[in-house]
Amino acid sequence: MPDALALEGVSVDIAGVAVLRRVSLHVPPGGRVALIGRNGAGKTTTLRTLMGLLPVREGRVLAAGEDVTATPAHHRPRLGIGYAPEDRRLFGSFSVQDNLLLPAQVLRLPAEETRRRLDAVLALLPELRDLAPRRAAGLSGGQGKMVALGRALMVGTRAVLLDEPFQGLAPALALRYAEALRRLHEGLPDVAILITESNPELLRPLVESTFAIERGEIIPA
Repeated sequence: MPDALALEGVSVDIAGVAVLRRVSLHVPPGGRVALIGRNGAGKTTTLRTLMGLLPVREGRVLAAGEDVTATPAHHRPRLGIGYAPEDRRLFGSFSVQDNLLLPAQVLRLPAEETRRRLDAVLALLPELRDLAPRRAAGLSGGQGKMVALGRALMVGTRAVLLDEPFQGLAPALALRYAEALRRLHEGLPDVAILITESNPELLRPLVESTFAIERGEIIPA
């Protein structure tokens, strides 16, 4: 069975500077994979490359074995890939529920399928039920990260990419987020999860395999 997502020998330049250097990593179907490294090592660039937000100078990006290197960023969610960036990027004037529904509306999913996915997300993340009518601008950092996870799950039927989800969370909120990820794996065992993090100790109980990145290169974890 092909990987849910993979990079094969991928190099990426930003403003003429090499940021990723022949990076290869594999996320199997239903796998829980960590990408660890210090700030500036290339973690976020790796996720942005998987999402098609940065051009690839060499190598290939694969989704379910299909070469999607040239697939535009706005088509990646149609491949079943959800993305929760580090800064959340919620629409502050929208309600939490509207933020959750937005990806389904952009993809023009049928109303019945949209409702099914929303119900599934709220079942996995019951914290969002009470938050649904609130404006996103009034959320705490931890609440915002939970909404960003839910939004990614609205389209992430194959894989979900989580960029530094624990950064800035108080210990109690970090535990709640970790519990949400455990429920995600139990409730959607076929959905692959790729998580970036600077502190590998936070992820050891949650993941099955780990890649490490340093100066844009994969190194032994």
